[in-house]
Amino acid sequence: MLKVVTVAVPATTANLGPGFDCLGLTLDIWNEVTVSLLESGWRISVEGEGADRLADDESNPIVGAVLDLFDERSAHPKGLHIECRNAVPLASGLGSSATAVLGGLLAANTLLGGPLNTDELLARAVRHEGHPDNVAAALYGGLVVVVEIGGKLLVRRFDVPHTHVTVVVPAVATSTRTSRESLPDEVPLADAVYNIGRAALVVEALRSGDLDLLGRVMDDRLHQEERLRTIPGAAAALSAGRKAGAGAAALSGSGPSLIAFAPSQSSAAAAGEAMADALRAAGTECRTLVTTTTTRPARVEGLPS
Repeated sequence: MLKVVTVAVPATTANLGPGFDCLGLTLDIWNEVTVSLLESGWRISVEGEGADRLADDESNPIVGAVLDLFDERSAHPKGLHIECRNAVPLASGLGSSATAVLGGLLAANTLLGGPLNTDELLARAVRHEGHPDNVAAALYGGLVVVVEIGGKLLVRRFDVPHTHVTVVVPAVATSTRTSRESLPDEVPLADAVYNIGRAALVVEALRSGDLDLLGRVMDDRLHQEERLRTIPGAAAALSAGRKAGAGAAALSGSGPSLIAFAPSQSSAAAAGEAMADALRAAGTECRTLVTTTTTRPARVEGLPS
């Protein structure tokens, strides 16, 4: 039985404009977690993002995910050391909670000899995390469409070409739960139709690398406008990013991060700078990350993929 395992899990951006709760995409920003079995005691350490905020007890979602699977298998560890190295900003709309849950589950599953397959890992991760879009994207890699049918999740993934991305992270506290509670329970038929067609074309635009098409269809009438209102300067920032060279821009997940897709690293950086300027002009401090999309899923390091 393995005594130590390291897992890497990518950041994700969900919704992608009109694909509310069903589209997710992986980004080349990674969290790593190493889980070691000890003879006694346990401890958790965090480096990087969230080092001063994440819990170092059983309320940490990584710890909960690890212990949950071990307890189910009646394989109670005598002791644990969990080391986190985080590059994904917390509570930012970039799937940080999904990385924590998946990191813990993949590590525990590997240490236990792999009793769960990918579909079972997905279902369990969603039970922990609450929403499937970020989890499915991180677990399968690339662009995913995920829906629930008969109480089970159906996932289809697509490879996407290497695309430059800028992410602007406003210094605004948001909660996915609170953000979701502000959304209406019912929407006009015209708005539903508006989103359905555009969501289908977002998939095609990302799959084919057509940023012109992506820019024409990455609009939303179900959630984005309401959520942007809680981030001073966010709507203006999306517009500024497009004008500065981004092919398309949207709220990332439930926010507060804003994401823009660009044809080159320099245009992504320029779009990020313009977006940051618009946010700061409205009194919202922020930081910018320039990265790319990736097709690589969460993985156990040092083992065959």
